[in-house]
Amino acid sequence: MSLRGKCAIAGLGQTRMGKNFDHPNAMGFAVEAVKLALDDAGLTRDDLDGLLVNPGITWSENQMASFSLQQALGLRNLRLSAMMNLGGATGAAMIMHAVQAIASGMANTVACVFADAPLRPPSPRKNGGGSAAAYGFARGLNAAYGLFGVNAQYAFVARRHMHLYGTTSDHLGAIAVAQRKWANMNPAAQFCDTPMTLDDYHESRWVVEPFHLYDCCLVSNGGLAVIVTSSDRAKDLKKPPVYILGMGQGHPGGDPMDTLVSGAPIAKETAFAMAGVELSDIQLAELYDCYTFTVLVTLEDYGFCPKGEGGPFVADGKTAPGGSLPVNTGGGQLSSFYMWGMTPVAEAVAQVRGEAGTRQVPRHDVCLVSGNGGILSTHSTLVLSTRI
Repeated sequence: MSLRGKCAIAGLGQTRMGKNFDHPNAMGFAVEAVKLALDDAGLTRDDLDGLLVNPGITWSENQMASFSLQQALGLRNLRLSAMMNLGGATGAAMIMHAVQAIASGMANTVACVFADAPLRPPSPRKNGGGSAAAYGFARGLNAAYGLFGVNAQYAFVARRHMHLYGTTSDHLGAIAVAQRKWANMNPAAQFCDTPMTLDDYHESRWVVEPFHLYDCCLVSNGGLAVIVTSSDRAKDLKKPPVYILGMGQGHPGGDPMDTLVSGAPIAKETAFAMAGVELSDIQLAELYDCYTFTVLVTLEDYGFCPKGEGGPFVADGKTAPGGSLPVNTGGGQLSSFYMWGMTPVAEAVAQVRGEAGTRQVPRHDVCLVSGNGGILSTHSTLVLSTRI
């Protein structure tokens, strides 16, 4: 049985992002996001019979996040409940799981949720900000010699790409500048009111070479949720359905410093075949962007340009507003907000619906959504559309 177009995203709930201290913990943001998504769809909590949760960093002590959120929302008689974690690939993967459950009759209406609260309000004894330790997977001799945390691990992969293919900091900067231009048109973006030039990019401090500050994603408090249901039901709800034409995952294994390849080629093969589309059909792309380099290598791996030519591909602004391939049209995680794989999902829903305001792209019938987890180690792909 083909799952093409069987289900749709019917509701989107997005809290305020960034230095948002409306709730003391991630649970509060998750509850708010689900309520907003239900209202967006014109549904109530009694309509939900499925709940999938991607816990952020600050949920680490909660091994039953989906049950805890069910209790916090007061949901009863769920037929589907799970906590999922494939890193930044989880947002799309939750939607895939929801589609499979709905198409098989195991559920009717499923909320897919991400929330996190790594930022703390300033206090007399602390400066606030995120907990770097939470993101620094330091272990063993690597850490003893200074290699720890995701920043450094991605920097190693990016440096090898530069060595092999001649990729430059200007190429990475072009991605950062393009996404800042999109963010400047997004009132929900953390950098909505802060323009950036290539000179600004180069003048920002080093995090770990070759990454400047603006090569790295933001840290954000907030929550995001989408409501997935059958396409037939979605047609009768409050907002235009965002149809899920295709979906796929890819988990390549191996050392990305050797392969320089994400799971996108594997995930693309499944998702595009299900959707019945070619790369030329894609009108905009919402790509997971924990770093500028992630965008570059993902563009290569989907086939928008040959391997090693991602730098020249982005250099002329084709991913920026007015470019031939709009990418991360809300500003992405580099300039808008960081909600793991739900950031690209949320912007895709807004664009496909035609609700993106001044940043709305004119052609938005077929949208690629891409999630990435680990160090290019897990991947998810969705093809979303205005029509079946």
